Amino acid sequence: MTILVLNPGNATLADWRAIYRGAVPELDPACRPKIKASAETVARIVAKGEPVYGINTGFGKLASVRIPAADLETLQRNIVLSHAAGVGEPMHVAVTRLMMALKLASLAQGASGVREQTIDLLQAMLAKGVIPVVPAQGSVGASGDLAPLSHMTATMIGVGDCHTPHGIVPAKVAFVTHELEPITLGAKEGLALLNGTQFSTAYALAALFEAENLYHSALVTGALSTDAAKGSDAPFDPRIHVLRKHRGQIETAETLRNLMAGSAIRESHRVGDERVQDPYCLRCQPQVMGAALTLLRQAADTLGTEANGVTDNPLIFTEDDTALSGGNFHAEPVAFAADMIALAVCEIGSLSERRIAMLVDPALSGMPAFLTPKPGLNSGFMIPQVTAAALVSENKQKAYPASVDSIPTSANQEDHVSMAAHGARRLLGMIENANGVLGIELLAAAQGCDFHAPLASSGALEAVRKLVRAQVPHLDDDRHFHPDMEKAIALVRTGAIVQAIAGVGLPEISGGER
Repeated sequence: MTILVLNPGNATLADWRAIYRGAVPELDPACRPKIKASAETVARIVAKGEPVYGINTGFGKLASVRIPAADLETLQRNIVLSHAAGVGEPMHVAVTRLMMALKLASLAQGASGVREQTIDLLQAMLAKGVIPVVPAQGSVGASGDLAPLSHMTATMIGVGDCHTPHGIVPAKVAFVTHELEPITLGAKEGLALLNGTQFSTAYALAALFEAENLYHSALVTGALSTDAAKGSDAPFDPRIHVLRKHRGQIETAETLRNLMAGSAIRESHRVGDERVQDPYCLRCQPQVMGAALTLLRQAADTLGTEANGVTDNPLIFTEDDTALSGGNFHAEPVAFAADMIALAVCEIGSLSERRIAMLVDPALSGMPAFLTPKPGLNSGFMIPQVTAAALVSENKQKAYPASVDSIPTSANQEDHVSMAAHGARRLLGMIENANGVLGIELLAAAQGCDFHAPLASSGALEAVRKLVRAQVPHLDDDRHFHPDMEKAIALVRTGAIVQAIAGVGLPEISGGER
């Protein structure tokens, strides 16, 4: 088990990636005084008896209803149980863990009025692998991700189910087995736990980390396809890209040049090639992929800020015992970031599919039709290209911006919502679709390069081709294609083809180790 010391408010994207990959967060002890002071402030507010939203009043449209002190614990329990109204498939465990860690960091900044023992339970659940089963649908990303965070919080009071190292069991059973104690929520604690953008942010961050691998993998498959098609590396000349000045474009072109450096296939047609220009899917890779890189970096900047913020309501200010109601729970920044990631993922897959289509077309590639030595008797890569087209079209439909939608909720109290939750949740599925496209391109590009033997590609690209051929042999005659595709897609999904090009620098998106 890898322990990561989490500094609330100052965590890096590399920290969040490590937690998503399995590291266990442990709060920096320096945050403890702020936590204690915040809880003491709430206690003093309760003692004064004055109505303060979320502490001794109802919630949302019911904020004008005053709650007696004797009922405050019941109030907090009720809000958790009533708001645990999600539906659909459970969240991915890795994303749920990330959501819990984001909530942990938010509460530990001492602006939420939550007691240490409540925060300690959340931390202990992460450490012991007791992870709530959380339905993934039900949030509109406005007054916090209320439904999913309520399901998370419900397990902390012994209600609902949890993933454990031994399977899914009722929360009460999981707590007994792992020596945890359910809590009785104090004033404001239920609201603080279920209010915030941590569900949306967790899904968006998870997608960002997966999209980084997708982007890097697409540079590799794009370079390999360029060599397979005997395309030119002249469009990657740095002088072209410096004139346009986009950093992402400049860095993408540099990576493509480096990936192809030393290719004997490229050298073989440098002189005497009758073609003047390559199709856009080859020639415009720096422009398209560079723009995608810029979008992913903008999303990373937004999500890095959001992950370090405090997004529940009301917020507690210890210097003057004040609770201020605002709108930090509104997830519009996350919705915009999710939409940016969706656009980038969609275009990465779209460009890859166009390269596959180019490779299987003898008029464009100069190779046998559908990359099979005996076209007609064999169909070769005909239908894998159709599959890639289907995946790309599905992503086009999913890429419609979620943030432009809104639907009033809570009797029009929450009259504008961000739709960040499903905007972020759709992303992992889109990335898996794009991984499928890249896996097909990987096979097609390797097959194309095979036709140029004995000429070899660059050292980096030959390492990738060797990796592919270790699992998938050259396609001479038609065979069951699905297993080949699954193996190639796994090489993309796991980052294996990116690891194979060791020594070739790749543009950074979210900081730290990949």
